[in-house]
Amino acid sequence: MTDTDLTVPLYRLAHGRTGDKGNRSNISVIAWHPALWNLLVEQVTEQAVARQFALRRPSRVARHLLPQLHAMNFVLDGVLDGGVNDALNLDSHGKALSFLLLDLPVRVPAALARHLAGPR
Repeated sequence: MTDTDLTVPLYRLAHGRTGDKGNRSNISVIAWHPALWNLLVEQVTEQAVARQFALRRPSRVARHLLPQLHAMNFVLDGVLDGGVNDALNLDSHGKALSFLLLDLPVRVPAALARHLAGPR
């Protein structure tokens, strides 16, 4: 990385989908462009996601790579306050958790900036 690199939120590189089952959340991250895939693999790691969700205290974070789709799926255990039937939280399904992940800062080389979504 160099001084001309950009630091942008993950949503500029990818979009996400979220699902849940009990106290477990699944968050998929799908690259907007194949050229961004390697950056996602390098920087959107299990450790980075665990740090991003530190306030939710996941008991486990697992990443599953889907390189042919330029996507990855994260399984976060213990982040839904017990799940739909047990949680007092307003979003007990965890549908909004993809937004927390998509706010993760990612460093992007200036040469790849043309592949980012949103304003330049």
